[in-house]
Amino acid sequence: MKKLLLALFFSTLIISGCTEESSTVSGKAEDIQGIVASIKETAEKHDISKFEEYELQDVIDGDTIRIKYNGSSEKVRFLLVDTPETNHETLGVQPFGPEAKEFAKQLLAGQDTVYLEFDVSYRDKYKRLLAYVYTKDGISVQEQLLKNGLARVAYIYDPNTKHVDWFKSIQKTAQQSAIGIWSVEDYVTNRGYDKEAYYDAVKDENPTKADEDDSNNTSSNESCKIKGNINSKGNKIYHMPGQRDYDNTVAEEMFCTEEDAVENGFVPAKQ
Repeated sequence: MKKLLLALFFSTLIISGCTEESSTVSGKAEDIQGIVASIKETAEKHDISKFEEYELQDVIDGDTIRIKYNGSSEKVRFLLVDTPETNHETLGVQPFGPEAKEFAKQLLAGQDTVYLEFDVSYRDKYKRLLAYVYTKDGISVQEQLLKNGLARVAYIYDPNTKHVDWFKSIQKTAQQSAIGIWSVEDYVTNRGYDKEAYYDAVKDENPTKADEDDSNNTSSNESCKIKGNINSKGNKIYHMPGQRDYDNTVAEEMFCTEEDAVENGFVPAKQ
C-alpha cells in the first residue's frame, strides 16, 4: 500500500530529528524556520577545526550552494546526497524540492560563511566543487537533510566515499520512519525521483488534490522560462527568452515573472 504522510508546497511534510518525536509543519518558511531553530539547538556539533571556512554567497538548491573560492564565485555540490529539483530546465519542480531548498537556507541562515570538508577529489565533471558542508556551529548540512527525509544518498563515486557508511545509516532510519521523500512508496528511485509515482499516491489519497497539484505544477513549469544565472563575479543576472545569450545560459534558478527574479536579487541582462 502506498504511504502518503505529508508534504510541503505540494501537500505537507514531516520533519524529524529536532526532538525525539516527529514534528509536523506546513509549507510556510516560518514553520521550517521553527523546526530548524530547534535542530540548531539539539543537533550533534562536529569538530570543524580542521575544515576550511569560505564566504557563503547563495543557496541555489537543496544540495548546492555558491561560495567565494580563491577570489571567484563557485558552486559547491554537496557530496553523496541528492535532493529533489526546484528549478531544473527539463525536470521542473519535483515534490519535496522546495522544502529541501528552504530547509538548507534556514539551516545556513544568519551566517556569512560555511565550513567545507573536502574528500579526495575536489571537483566533478561539471567543474563544481565537491564537499561536505557544515554550519559555523559544526552542524552537518548533509546529515540533517538525510535525517529529515529531504535527500537520498546518491552519486557514490570513488574516491569520494569517506562518509558513505555514515550517510547510509542515517538514510536507513529515515526510510524506516517513512518521512519526507520516503513517505511515498516508489517516489525515490536509483535514478532520482519519480513524479508519476508521487502523483499516483496523492491521487489514491485525494484525487481532487492530486489533479490540482499536477495542474499547478505543469502550468508553473510551462510559464517559468526566465533564467537566473550567477556569473563568476557573483553577479545575479536573469535572461529573458529571445535575448542574445538566453539559449547558452545555464539556469541556476527559473522564474515565472521578472518581479520574481528581482525579488530574489537578480538584475536583467543588458542584451
